[in-house]
Amino acid sequence: MCAVVGLASPAVAQRASTLDMTCPEAQAVVSRNRGIVLGTGGATYDRFVRDRGACEVTEITIPAYAPTRDTPDCFIGYRCREPGRGDRFDGF
Repeated sequence: MCAVVGLASPAVAQRASTLDMTCPEAQAVVSRNRGIVLGTGGATYDRFVRDRGACEVTEITIPAYAPTRDTPDCFIGYRCREPGRGDRFDGF
């Protein structure tokens, strides 16, 4: 009989950060994943998606920008959010 015990270490708990990537690398990470949570500096993080298919049925996508190693405001994909007044799907 074999028992496996998993220990959480700080290295395992760390989230990939856009600050450690170039803009094209961050774009590729989001593109490869349907939706992914990435750190964006310090203790901040956000969920980025490649298209609306990763959002809830009632949500829309908005362009998402994040700081990367080489670009302070890199377009890396989209964020999901509920539409508000004036959005293209308002009232649906």
